[in-house]
Amino acid sequence: MFHRERPEKEYDPLYRKYGLGTTTFSSLAAGLLTGKYNDGIPEGSRFATVEMFKKSVASLQEEEGKEKIRKVRELTKLAADGKPTNLRKIHLMINILATELQTTPTALALAWVAKNPNTSTVILGASSPEQLKENLKALEVLPRLTPEIMEKIEVILNNKPSPPVNYGRPALDQFGRL
Repeated sequence: MFHRERPEKEYDPLYRKYGLGTTTFSSLAAGLLTGKYNDGIPEGSRFATVEMFKKSVASLQEEEGKEKIRKVRELTKLAADGKPTNLRKIHLMINILATELQTTPTALALAWVAKNPNTSTVILGASSPEQLKENLKALEVLPRLTPEIMEKIEVILNNKPSPPVNYGRPALDQFGRL
């Protein structure tokens, strides 16, 4: 959800020309999109115990990291309780749609990744049977990601890649031809 340029923009010609799909990994941004880091680093979590995540933990204190946490909090509201937050444009719809979703940020994020027509596989990084069960709830959420809900997610993320620049050239067909 946070890193979209490459899979949605740079790889788009490959999807269209060759009919390829992508395999995603770390779709939960090392657990950030689960919502468990919304209020700090829990004891015993990967960010607290695994050495390679120290840089990720430090980045959460920077402006970009704080913005990611803010977005995860917004997605948490959309997924769970529907209480409006600081995005005034969508507060009413979040109330209605979040109540309909009745899910977790984890399931919402994984369903969002799987909904992309160019995603062929979502690799899950569960470290316990409970996490695996939670991840698989995305299959229940997937059919509920209507265009309206997807638009609400877009408003929260506010990072949709711009279309590729064609410098005035005509668009190519799916096979890379004029």
